[in-house]
Amino acid sequence: MEEIKVAPEAPKPEKKKTILSCIQPSGIPTLGNYLGALKNWKLLADEFDSAFAVADLHAITVRQDPQKLRKQIMEVFALLLAIGLDPEKSIIFIQSQVPAHSQLAWILNCYTQFGEMSRMTQFKDKSQSHADNVNVGLFAYPVLMAADILLYQADLVPVGADQKQHLEIARDIGNRFNGIYGKTFTIPEPYIGKSGARVMSLQDPMKKMSKSDPNPKSFVSVFDQPETIMKKIRSAVTDSEGGVYYGEGKDGINNLMGIYSCCTGLDYDQITADFSGKGYGDFKNAVGEAVVEELRPVRERYEMFMKDQAYLKEMAAKGAESASRIANRTLTKVMKKCGFVLP
Repeated sequence: MEEIKVAPEAPKPEKKKTILSCIQPSGIPTLGNYLGALKNWKLLADEFDSAFAVADLHAITVRQDPQKLRKQIMEVFALLLAIGLDPEKSIIFIQSQVPAHSQLAWILNCYTQFGEMSRMTQFKDKSQSHADNVNVGLFAYPVLMAADILLYQADLVPVGADQKQHLEIARDIGNRFNGIYGKTFTIPEPYIGKSGARVMSLQDPMKKMSKSDPNPKSFVSVFDQPETIMKKIRSAVTDSEGGVYYGEGKDGINNLMGIYSCCTGLDYDQITADFSGKGYGDFKNAVGEAVVEELRPVRERYEMFMKDQAYLKEMAAKGAESASRIANRTLTKVMKKCGFVLP
């Protein structure tokens, strides 16, 4: 009798890790925000189970004009779609449309020590710059940030240098809750991915590029028109030497080389070789053109989405529904463990 061979079972595909990223609607992001983080979000969406949020609840720690805030929320939501995030592959939502964020934040406030919040460096900085409005939300917003992360059982959170302390407090709060009630939250790890450019001010290359800089020539907005981008890059501060190469004391050129490298994929050695014997004028023109082409498709898609507000609202509602399914599952578990009576 012929032996029947049974094919071995195919291995189950490894479950993707979950990653969460949020962006505040505090104005149009700069080229620095785009090259440093947003450009890589589409790659994250391909590699992980991903959720991306417009963190509008965080925005009101500083007094906002309601009409302007509403507009900025939709602009940033449109931007998330414009950079290529796909609502069919990722959860893309507006934070305030998922009430579980605020509910979990209150509960976690009661598992966070006053001394921990007092040590948050951003609170110290922001309370000085907004001395007329040092509110409790400004003090406690790292707990809301912890709720954002822990609700989705995120394995990974992309963090910049200025957010490491907030991820640490989220880990501390999650571990404390787990220690009291048993395994409830996934404890997130920082995600250090493909490094984006650290883009500095075009007028003061010792400072990070910022949309809040009072000098509009110091930053490029993601939605600046091509002629504006060219003008700003051409006026960028450099040095008197004239050679295009990366080196000490050449902060302006180093910054432009970082931008050019990020837009073209060329390394610094190749850039130096390509511009050997050429002046800063030629190099600035090339950088400006590379930035224009990098941002062109993003700006064009953004303008298309902003013309269809009904579609944006529909996508936001679908994203909030998907986010709520996950968030409410976590919140229900937390509330049961705390002893609340659920309906």
